[in-house]
Formats: sequence, structure tokens, C-alpha cells
Amino acid sequence: MRFMTSSDKPENASDTAPAAPTGVAARDWATASADPQYRAAVVDLLGALAYGELAAFERLAEDAKLAPTLEDKAELAKMASAEFHHFERLRDRLAEIGEEPTSAMEPFVAAYDGFHKQTAPSDWLEGLVKAYVGDSIASDFYREVAARLDSDTRSLVLAVLDDTGHGGFAVEKVRAAIDADPRVGGRLALWARRLMGEALSQSQRVVADRDALSTMLVGGVADGFDLAEVGKMFSRITEAHTKRMAALGLAA
Repeated sequence: MRFMTSSDKPENASDTAPAAPTGVAARDWATASADPQYRAAVVDLLGALAYGELAAFERLAEDAKLAPTLEDKAELAKMASAEFHHFERLRDRLAEIGEEPTSAMEPFVAAYDGFHKQTAPSDWLEGLVKAYVGDSIASDFYREVAARLDSDTRSLVLAVLDDTGHGGFAVEKVRAAIDADPRVGGRLALWARRLMGEALSQSQRVVADRDALSTMLVGGVADGFDLAEVGKMFSRITEAHTKRMAALGLAA
């Protein structure tokens, strides 16, 4: 889930997409949405993404209060603005296909808010790690799913997962902090592991609660996914997480 928001683009996700899409992935929205179960899955997906972007906007604006300099505060404000723009695109798309955006988002409010409540950063550095690591786990998940979506929905999902600039900014700041005080690394590594666990737990819980989404993942709606493939997907997500931890100078 984007139970968090967009960050840096993972190395694994787009590389795993089939070169020649088949099944649902080879159709446009007008054709694919004739299947009511597929339509319901996409509405859930867009609703989850939309609320994730709105929550990300709120969180980045809040995290800006922890920024140590005006320059850092302005950087986070710029990223928050990008997240809100992503939210608007998703909201408008839901309306365009005849769905009420608030109703589409509502089922995911508790999960997003619960995640953010459980992972509220205690300082500036924890906020940066959360944005970089936590958000990227969700982005990896959605990019994996996007490879099995119709062409119109896939293009939109990938567009709103574009890097807001948070990735490089977070890496630079965190590595500098660890260089200045190596003890910071241990604390942030523990924090990142907690984020990983919470993110995966919330993702699995939401998918289990939404029949259309779970069907999309284990087969039936989105071609090419079965239980074995889901396991491989989470392995790729975990591998990407390990690489990001290394980029931050942290042990996975």
C-alpha cells in the first residue's frame, strides 16, 4: 500500500514488468472496466493512493516544523506541495470514472492514520528516514501492482509515484548526521526496521479486508499474479529496502 507516499524509484520494480503486457495489462480502462470486479479493485487502489497522498501532504507539512534550518523547512514544504498535486490527480480521476472520491478513500483512513500514529517520528532524522524508507516500501508495492493494471490506470499510478525529491534529500541529511555522530546510525537502523514491519503489517491487513484488492493480488483480476508470485514480490520489496538502508549508511 502506499501507506505512506512516493519516494525514490526502486531499482527492482519497473525491471520486473513484462516487456509485452498481456491480459488486463494489455487493455485500456474502457475495456478492462467492463469487469465489475476489476473496476472495484481499481477504485480501491485509487482510493488508497489518494488518501495516502493526502496523508503524506499533512505529514510533510507537520515534519517541516522539526526542520533545523529554514532551507530544510522550505524543502519539505516543496515536497508536501508535490504530494498534494498527486492527490488532486487521483481525486480527479476517481470523479472522472464516476466514483465519489471521499467514498473511495474512506475505507483506508483508519489504516493510514493507524500507521502514522504508530510511527510518529521523535525528531527530524526519524522523520526523514520514515519518508525515505517507509514511503518507498509502499511505492515498491504499488509499482508491482501497476504492472498488472490496464494501460490508463497504470500510467496514472506510475505518474503519482514519481520521486518528489525526498529520496536524495533524505540520504544526504541522514548520512551527514551519521558522519557527525556514528551513534545515530544504530538508533536510526532500529527505527527503519520498525517502519518496515509496520508497513508490511498494515499493507497485508488492508489487502485482506478488501476482497477486490486481494483478488487482484492472488489472481483472478490481474493476470500473472498467483500466491507464489506474491511471495516473490515481497522478496523484491525486501531486497529494495535493504539497498535503501545501505544508501542511508544503515544496517538492514
